Amino acid sequence: MKFTKILFSMSILFIILVGCNNGLNDKSVKGNPTPKDFLEDGNADIFVFDGIVYSNAQDVGWVSELEYKLGEQIGEITNQTDKAYNFKHGTANKLPVGTKIYETDTPAYIAIVNGKEIPYLKMIEG
Repeated sequence: MKFTKILFSMSILFIILVGCNNGLNDKSVKGNPTPKDFLEDGNADIFVFDGIVYSNAQDVGWVSELEYKLGEQIGEITNQTDKAYNFKHGTANKLPVGTKIYETDTPAYIAIVNGKEIPYLKMIEG
């Protein structure tokens, strides 16, 4: 009788623990994209500020049609690499070191390279 009670209690505890653990290993729940997510295809043009990846959007139709006003400078590219593990704040894979990045009155951010304004978008999940 005692063995049956212990076995029953352990079974209930096991069911509760397995049920509560279900969401912890859910691979469909993702955070914001990382540099590794973009650099895998080899064609990415990205930079990172404050842990957020910004991706070149000059070929995105609605972005190229935006009329924007340059705002404050949000940062400058301080490092260039094509290795995802080397990305940190101010790192880009194609923009040259010293490139200044500006916010706008739209969702686009602008990198100015040799007088040319290149739009970038924040890559955030959700």
